[in-house]
Amino acid sequence: MTVLDADDLAAVLRPFGSSRMLPGPAYAAQPVFAWEQQHLFAGSWVCAGRSSEVGSPGSQRAVSAGPLGVLLVRDSAGVLRAFANVCRHRGHELLPAGAAAERPAVRCPYHAWSYRLDGSLHAAPRLAGAPEDDLALVPLPAVEWHGWTFVNADGRAPDFADHVAGLDEIVAPYDPGTLVAAATREYVVGANWKLIHENYHECYHCPQIHPELCAVSPPTSGRNFAPGRSWVGGTMELRDGAATMSLDGTSAGRPLRSLPESRHREVAYVGLVPDLLLSLHPDYVLSHRLEPVSPTSTRVVCEWLFEPDVVAAAGFDARYAVEFWDVTNRQDWAACESVQRGVSSPHYRPGPLTTVEDAVYHFETMVARAYLAGSVPGDPSVDAGAGRAP
Repeated sequence: MTVLDADDLAAVLRPFGSSRMLPGPAYAAQPVFAWEQQHLFAGSWVCAGRSSEVGSPGSQRAVSAGPLGVLLVRDSAGVLRAFANVCRHRGHELLPAGAAAERPAVRCPYHAWSYRLDGSLHAAPRLAGAPEDDLALVPLPAVEWHGWTFVNADGRAPDFADHVAGLDEIVAPYDPGTLVAAATREYVVGANWKLIHENYHECYHCPQIHPELCAVSPPTSGRNFAPGRSWVGGTMELRDGAATMSLDGTSAGRPLRSLPESRHREVAYVGLVPDLLLSLHPDYVLSHRLEPVSPTSTRVVCEWLFEPDVVAAAGFDARYAVEFWDVTNRQDWAACESVQRGVSSPHYRPGPLTTVEDAVYHFETMVARAYLAGSVPGDPSVDAGAGRAP
């Protein structure tokens, strides 16, 4: 038995051009949300932020992946480690979710049990007779990828290399692992996390709600990539005279040194299921990290990344990029919140997709297959060339 009606999911999985959107409960029902938290967030690879947030030996940071807590630790050799955020004594959290610390050991605040940075037990006051090896912290898979940290909270996800297969060739030329954050913004959007993904993957709506974006990038210039196992994306072109995505098309930075000149006239967009959206510009990289709060609410953390010497240069101001995307984001959030109200209505019926919404189709089929399989998304069985935008 699936978390959603199998006939509704079959309609989503019809060939592109005859499919329907996900049913209303996918966006509004608490049981579906709980299933996703367990299987698509705790059960998959989630982005836990930038590696620099756990940057030096002794750095510790507690994050959530669906309903599960994870403790990230940088050990004495500089290796990133992840553990269940659970003390082996009575289960107290080692750090509250969202908290950080710089310590030579992991210490539980409840009864002062402590652990070395490799997770092994260091001290357990007044405990006698229990083997230390049996009381180490529970290790979890963690990787660093282009400056972001990814964790799998239940320890059962497929290999990370499979999760991002095919994506390196798109992301690597921007060399985001060498970039630093010049600005961060947080939003709470009154919409399901999947609606934010779907909105991100099409510019069909751009002429109606994004005049600033259309002024610097033609909304019909999109070309979508063949989708990967767990990601979809594509590119859009910049208009003549526009150097980047900003309110006037000018850049206060410079093209990324690592980026071939052939990519200076485009912006690439990638959505890595379940929680990371990347906008890759000629002169900066913008990330949106999605943290579902409820079926109808999502926290979005945005970071604008630039080359370190650009940020350090006298007079540099990232507002040219931040202001553009703050305007664009708020336009998108208003649209997503309106859609959330619509899909929550008893009168909602899943609609069809147009010929320029193939990336939305790929995202929806990934999610629908996950519902049917009871696990993280699998390989999309679609023609890699089908449905490209004109």
